[in-house]
Amino acid sequence: MEDHSRTALHNEIAGSNEQAGSTWVNTIALSIWLVAGVVAFLPFALDTSPWDAVTLRVPGNQGNWWHVLVGFPFFLAYPMIWIRLRLLFSTKIFKSVGRWLIWGAVGISVIGTILVEVPFLLHLAGTSEWQRLSVVSLGLGIVAASAIALLVRRRHISPARACLVGIDTAYLANAALCLVVYSGAAGNASSKSGWLVTMVIFWPIAFELIWLFVQGFGRPVSKLNSRAA
Repeated sequence: MEDHSRTALHNEIAGSNEQAGSTWVNTIALSIWLVAGVVAFLPFALDTSPWDAVTLRVPGNQGNWWHVLVGFPFFLAYPMIWIRLRLLFSTKIFKSVGRWLIWGAVGISVIGTILVEVPFLLHLAGTSEWQRLSVVSLGLGIVAASAIALLVRRRHISPARACLVGIDTAYLANAALCLVVYSGAAGNASSKSGWLVTMVIFWPIAFELIWLFVQGFGRPVSKLNSRAA
């Protein structure tokens, strides 16, 4: 009983020190994701924003399921903003219901990205060969790499950190696809400001994903911390 109490106290102190030491990381990440939240309403191409895509307000009334699937993942910025705020100002992030809701949104986004990739895999997208290879390798590559890393490191990554990884993965996979597909879209900077901003924030979000895995190396998750998350 005494050893268990000491272990619990040690885990609590370690968790507090880790949270205090990562305050600046959470602050930087929060600022990046706040920008990502704005991107959801900025024109990505042809004066069409992700919000326009999910509401089928596409030029020429050409909105369809494809636009919904590529627009939805941009709104993952909002659960990420919520998590980062909780990490900064609360000792408890969310309960299991919150995790299931987040993983549900991540799952929908990943499945949507995979479905969008199908025309590229079947050479039906009408894009150049380099675009096809870029879309397939980046979109599916990010999902596959993160899935393998999560599987291998599942005992070293807390539920909260896993949710961050899931959101990063789903967001980056879809963003990479959109950046490639709409790279040659006609129009001035204002008509595709969302594309330009996404190009900028893509790299720090990618670094965030790598950082989450690196921080999880060699840190077994205690039962106490798992329940607290």
